[in-house]
Amino acid sequence: MVHRILSNRIQTIGLVFCLASLSIPSAYSQGRGPAAPPAPPPTAKAAAPWDPSGYWVALVTEDWRYRMATPPKGDITGVPVSPAGRATANAWDPAKPDDPCKPFGVAGLMRLPTRLHITWVDDETLKIETDAGAQTRTLHFKPTQDAGGDWQGVSIANWDRSIPVMGPGRGGAPPGASLKVVTTKMKAGYLRKNGVPYSENTVVTEYIDRLEHPNGDSLLVFETEVVDPTNLATPFWTSSHFKRQKDAAGWNPTPCAAR
Repeated sequence: MVHRILSNRIQTIGLVFCLASLSIPSAYSQGRGPAAPPAPPPTAKAAAPWDPSGYWVALVTEDWRYRMATPPKGDITGVPVSPAGRATANAWDPAKPDDPCKPFGVAGLMRLPTRLHITWVDDETLKIETDAGAQTRTLHFKPTQDAGGDWQGVSIANWDRSIPVMGPGRGGAPPGASLKVVTTKMKAGYLRKNGVPYSENTVVTEYIDRLEHPNGDSLLVFETEVVDPTNLATPFWTSSHFKRQKDAAGWNPTPCAAR
């Protein structure tokens, strides 16, 4: 009896192995060879839904009095400053020496009447140069060891493919076409030239879109959120526009100036 049971179990196990070998065809038996390794993800440059490179000039169509000239002391209209921010702005004195680059830091730079020169440094890094203040912003699509601490801080970028919260696309752009940039680790500076402050703990988040106008013009739109727990009571939102130029005409980098 024991011999018969063992014999039946051996036959059953053998049948299972036989069926298994028939039900799982070998890749080699079909002449396909081993599976190919997955392709590496595309680089940021290759994955770009639009080209940000070129020369661009600011279109100052709003807040002209705050962007084209230095506002009067204490004029904080439109900026949701906290009590600490208001006190700092009221203490600003145009007659006293101050670092002239404070208004040219990352949280205020895109609001100035400036020109941009945007280029790819490599497949994972964008560079934005401004002629106002002769500043350079570096946008990293890969992790970086940059410690920051300068006027432009550390900017981490990605192509944002989430569903936009404003209609079919931010500013009318196609869904998922925004360049998202988050900047931290910057020096404290000014949101405006009249001493409206932001601190080194500020987080600047930008959504950048390229729009094509029916008349043939190309525009860059920077939708910017500035969050500063020290000097702002709520996030500060702005929208800045730049028009693409055919060449470097008008490009004239100049150092920081207080006025």
